[in-house]
This record gives sequence, structure tokens and C-alpha cells, in this order.
Amino acid sequence: MSKLKIVFYGTPDFAVATLKALVDSGKKVVGVVTAPDKPAGRGRSLKQSAVKEYALSQNLNVLQPVNLKSEEFQSALKALQPDLQIVVAFRMLPETVWKLPKWGTFNLHASLLPQYRGAAPINWAIINGETKTGITTFFIDDKIDTGEIIVQKEVEISETDNAGTLHDKLMNAGSQLVLETVKQIEGGKIITQKQPLSKDLKTAYKLNPENTKIDWSKSGKEIYNFIRGLSPYPAAWCYFNQDENAISIKIYKSSFESSMHNDPSGTILTTRKTMKVAVKDGYIHIEEIQFPGKKKMDITSFLNGFEVKNPAEVY
Repeated sequence: MSKLKIVFYGTPDFAVATLKALVDSGKKVVGVVTAPDKPAGRGRSLKQSAVKEYALSQNLNVLQPVNLKSEEFQSALKALQPDLQIVVAFRMLPETVWKLPKWGTFNLHASLLPQYRGAAPINWAIINGETKTGITTFFIDDKIDTGEIIVQKEVEISETDNAGTLHDKLMNAGSQLVLETVKQIEGGKIITQKQPLSKDLKTAYKLNPENTKIDWSKSGKEIYNFIRGLSPYPAAWCYFNQDENAISIKIYKSSFESSMHNDPSGTILTTRKTMKVAVKDGYIHIEEIQFPGKKKMDITSFLNGFEVKNPAEVY
């Protein structure tokens, strides 16, 4: 089979690694589809996606449709005559788009499907205390993350991984899995399998302010996993209450100390250099924190400039 003409879809850094792997391995990328430029920063100047920045540096053809169903975009896509399309961290494609190429459209998903279908698989795997996750390539169909599996690879989650470090592990492993998938398709040796049916599916719900708030009534291990599963983005948050003045804060790093005590959950205890929060089975030691309008800082630096008056609490 001659070199496949590939159209690549992606937007964030996670997708750049795969696009770079395709380019570096000499694959024929005839088009790159990414999100439109968006206003960002105080000046609200237009910011390009990470994928667009890389694509332009490689002189690749970039398309930025606002509407994937528009006649203008679909005509431009058909003109590229793609044999294969690859999707990494992009929005849902309409059927007229994903059915276009002869060899179909496959997606790279950051979990071992069918587990953790949805928008935030990296975060929820850590939040739920998983010790392993993985990456999957699968052919897109008309539902979300349900298509036939091409290849999967397991990736371990360490006790100290957070969403940022696991993101990088999966990003690098994923770029290689995509190359392996393309090689199979080019060689005509593609064998797919339907996703297994399971009653115990865990979902990777989209993150929002409601499901990223810390519940201090949970066990210390659950809270520790919750904090690292949301770090560095979007970050776990809660209310800090002192002198009857409650403000929202973000916590980026913590550790858990298991112990017996009589302190009510949410009670803050400090020394000159440490701050810990009582939970039902021990204490959560706060290591990195951010108050409104301030930079993220380690707890010692924070306590050097902020007096925590007892009684203080989080909730």
C-alpha cells in the first residue's frame, strides 16, 4: 500500500506529541484540523492552539472550522482526499466527516476502553485510586468512545503521579500507539474487536466547579487522590473560613497522615512551616496552595506571609 494521505484532528499539547510522531516518521499528513484561535490573557489577543503552532512550524495545511458541518469545511476536506483520519483530543465529528476516508477515522483515547469513556479520563483514573490505566486506539462510530478497538496499551499509575505527570506518560505512549496503529492499517493487517460489555463501567465526566470541590468528610486517601487527580489543572478547591470570612482556595499538592484524633473534619492546624487539615482517619498535609489573586506557592512560603488564626477551617 502506498503512503496513506492523513488528516489529523487535535488541539491541545496532548495531541502535539502524536502529530510530531507522524511527521517525524515520514507519514503523509495532508491536513491538520484544529480549533479556531481564541482570545486569551488580559489583552484578549488571539491565541493559537498548540497543534496549530506546531503544524505551522512544519508548513502543514491547517484548517480551523467553526462548524464541522459547514459546506465550506467539508468541501475543503474532500479536496484533500484523505485515506485515513486520526483524532486526538478534539471534539465529536459529524458522520459525514468521520465516514469520509476509505480507511476510516480512528481516535486515541487516554484510558483502557470501555472504562473511562468521556472528557476527563486521566483525572478520574487518579481520583478513583486506580493503579493502572492506559491508551486505546479505536475506530470512531456514531456514539462517544464506543467504536471497535484497534490497539491498547497499559500504563501504570504511581502513588505519587498527579494528572500532569500521568498526562505526559499517556501522551508519549499514545504517540507511539498511533504509529503502531497506522502501521497496521498500512500493512492491511488490521484486526479490531468490539468493546466488551460491562455493568461496572466508570465514566470520565467533564470537570466542573461542582465535581472538583473537596469533600472533607471523605477518607484521607480519597481526598489525597482527589487533589492529585486534579493537579495541576483545573485544581481541587474548597472554602477556607477564618473570622467568619469564607473564601475559595485551590490545593495543588498534599500528603496523607493516617492517625487517630478527636479533631472535627475540616479543622486547620498550623505550625510556622506546616498546615494540616483534620479528616476522619488522619490529617491531610497541605503542600501547595493558592489564594484568590495570589500565585500558587508552597505552604511554607504561604505561611510566611499569611497568618492563620485559630479557629480556622475548610469546607
